[in-house]
Order: sequence, then C-alpha cells, then structure tokens
Amino acid sequence: MVIFLTSDIGGTKKVNEQRIPDYLNTKNGMTEQIKKYWKKDSKVLFFSAFPDDIKENDNHAAAFKEAFPMSGLSISAFDICDSRNEDIVCRIKDYDVLFFGGGHVPTQNAFFKKIGLKQALSDYEGIVMALSAGSMNCAETVYALPELEGEGKDAGYQRFIEGLGLTKCMIIPHFQWFGEIKLDGMKVIEEIAVPDSLGREFIALTDGSFILSDNGKERVYGEAYRIKDGKVLKLCGENESVLLPARR
Repeated sequence: MVIFLTSDIGGTKKVNEQRIPDYLNTKNGMTEQIKKYWKKDSKVLFFSAFPDDIKENDNHAAAFKEAFPMSGLSISAFDICDSRNEDIVCRIKDYDVLFFGGGHVPTQNAFFKKIGLKQALSDYEGIVMALSAGSMNCAETVYALPELEGEGKDAGYQRFIEGLGLTKCMIIPHFQWFGEIKLDGMKVIEEIAVPDSLGREFIALTDGSFILSDNGKERVYGEAYRIKDGKVLKLCGENESVLLPARR
C-alpha cells in the first residue's frame, strides 16, 4: 500500500460560491510523486467526511473527477462512498485509489467505524490518498484536535480516538492556519495542542506539505513541524524532505 497524507491536495476551488475543478497541489513535488504510483485509467473511490451531506459530496466528486485528469492522472471511474451506499466498502479491492476527504474528524471517524473500513483495508494494496481530516483519521491513534466552538472546553470531547491504523503519525493539518486562531478563548496550537503533546508526538503539516508512506517507510515533504512533549520544533522546510524514523 502507498499512502499520501496531505494537508491540502488542491483539486477544487470556489468561484462565486460554486465549487469547480482545479489543478492538484504541485508544491514540494506532490503531484509528481503521485504520478510515480498512479496507474493509467485508475478507478477512484471517494470517502466523504460528511456521509449525509449528499449535495456537497456530489459537488466535490464532480470537481475531483475533472481535477485528476487536468493534473495528468487519468481515471476510468470516480465513485463516492457515503450514506447512500455504505456497502461499497466491501468492494474496495476493485479500486486502484481510495481517497479520504477532509471535514470534521470525529464525524468521519464514526462513519469509517460504522462501515468497517479499517477491517476492509487489511489486505488492500492500492493507493490511499488522504486530505486533512482524512489524513488525521489514518493514524493508529487519531488526535482529533478541537475545531468547532465548544469542543475545546468540553470535558467530554474525545481528543484521542482509534483510527484506521495506516500510520502511527498523529497529524495536525493546516498548521499555518491553526497557529493563528483561537477556539473557546484558547490559542489552538499554544494552549490546546502543545499541552496535549506531553508524552506524545504530533506531526504538523502546512498546506502543500505531505507525508508519503511506501511499504512502511514514511518521508515528509515540505514545511512541517514536530510537536512533542510541549515543544514545537521545525522538522522540514519548503522543497526539502526528511525520512521519519521507523516506529513500533
């Protein structure tokens, strides 16, 4: 299995409130790396983070269906897995690429558990591409960084939940954005993520950065940070890459 864990993969943009196709992100060689593994006329299955938002899922799918060929990645099919057809998860081996979308981490996580995606992935050998929340939910243990009002101060909100087990990296995407905002009166990185990192390690990706996992070897490309034991350290810079140590 080859896995791309991204913060922002590109592929869509909004113009006059309409979602339209766009080129995939080319920063740090992302698209070129994807091309190395992409099969001609690949079949793609898109997993939504909002399984009941049918209209938005269809809009995303329509945009990405054009975005991949625009970026030189030919496809023969682009299907959706949401609340309309949960049983399609039993046929993931029919697809060359599984694409996990972005959105609300706990909502997507619950959907993945409901359809038994982790079990279905046990012998999958294709490409997994994940965006934002999708990347976060690929972890063995997911760090569900609070992002909605009330989640930061809710003592019952679960910040650490079981994920798909495709990586041990607990990812924080959109680091350049999260580093600038407050939630429930707290700075998201300084006052939520950093204290939560005591005894743990998070990998924070800026948009355009990504982790490529090939047969268990993980390399981070582009600007990224390690948040560990209450400290934030730069891990990698733009147009650079670093091999992550093997983790047991």
